[in-house]
Amino acid sequence: MSDIAVDALDTQTALEAPSRTAIALVTLALAVGSFGIGTGEFVIMGLLPNVADTFGVTTPQAGHVISAYALGVVVGAPIIAVLAAKMARRTLLLLMMAIFAAGNISSAFAPTFESFTVLRFITGLPHGAYFGVAALVAASMVPVHRRVRAVGQVMLGLTIATLIGTPIATFLGQLLEWRAAFMMVGAIGLATMLLIALFLPKDRVEEGASITRELGALKRIQVWLSLGVAAVGFGGMFSIFSYVATTTTQVAGLGSAMVPVVLALFGIGMNVGNIVGSRLGDISIKGTIGGMMIFNIVIMTLFALTASNPIMLCLCVFLIGCGFAACPAVQTRLMDVAADAQTLAAASNHSAFNIANALGAWLGGLVISWGFTAAATGYVGAVLSVGGLAVFALSVGLERRTGRA
Repeated sequence: MSDIAVDALDTQTALEAPSRTAIALVTLALAVGSFGIGTGEFVIMGLLPNVADTFGVTTPQAGHVISAYALGVVVGAPIIAVLAAKMARRTLLLLMMAIFAAGNISSAFAPTFESFTVLRFITGLPHGAYFGVAALVAASMVPVHRRVRAVGQVMLGLTIATLIGTPIATFLGQLLEWRAAFMMVGAIGLATMLLIALFLPKDRVEEGASITRELGALKRIQVWLSLGVAAVGFGGMFSIFSYVATTTTQVAGLGSAMVPVVLALFGIGMNVGNIVGSRLGDISIKGTIGGMMIFNIVIMTLFALTASNPIMLCLCVFLIGCGFAACPAVQTRLMDVAADAQTLAAASNHSAFNIANALGAWLGGLVISWGFTAAATGYVGAVLSVGGLAVFALSVGLERRTGRA
């Protein structure tokens, strides 16, 4: 890790030597926000038919709102990070969560499909900036050797959302109306604002912070390579996850009632991976990223070869979820290589993950359209993981060549 990056972490905010209780409360507040964002991002997938019926469109057309949200994430993260360069991080977090809460509540009252699509785009704008700034705040509160774990604790809200938040919101949306699910997510956003206001002390804008300095991250090849690891390397997870229902019913021959069980196994795997990966990352960030890329190559290939066996399908889906273990380490590495332009780099990580989502889903669908079974998405995932490993190897090689540790 560079000395500049360490200094940036040590001097950030007024959270100097906070107590364990203070750290726990701030982490809780930030994790509740990530729980809300995760729930809001994924709940629409289970409610698309309901949305389609309400607005009189087809389910595939309704799926455009998912793309609109993802586009908001990709666009919003870097733009907000740059424009808010001279804003205190506590203020920025409150602003991002206010936009998120307002976007979801407004989505619940959207009168037309067009307005609903626009509102989902707006709601996605603060997604990446929130996660990036939350990761920086969490890392700034703990010693350097515990930074990855702190970042992982914030991301734990996202992984728990896939397991608990999304199913509950989906059930609520189906029981009452889909609009109720977005009201619930909006309420979580408001609760997050309250928690942040109560537990996160006011901070000062870091000396020298500016739009120009944040844009400096774009001049650093290591920032681009780290984003490349996320955009390519994690595409495989999304390739498999996007078509896991089809794999479950058409390849493994299981009934549709087993799809939620398989999805739950993926969510459990993400939570296990996040916890374990955070601890491994504090031991070795590079080792965790490289090791997990190799792990993903093996497991995704195994998935492709054995998906017709129900037991192996369930095991592999769980282990693929565990591949999330590299995420906290990638987020932290981005903060390191960005030096004094951490906000833009940290926020852009989630833009990269949404690119991975789009890339993985597109390539997986392409292979299926060629006549292969959904199990072949495992091979797509393995190839993308090889690509991510290659980008990471290039990053480490350049780093050693230039003499950076």
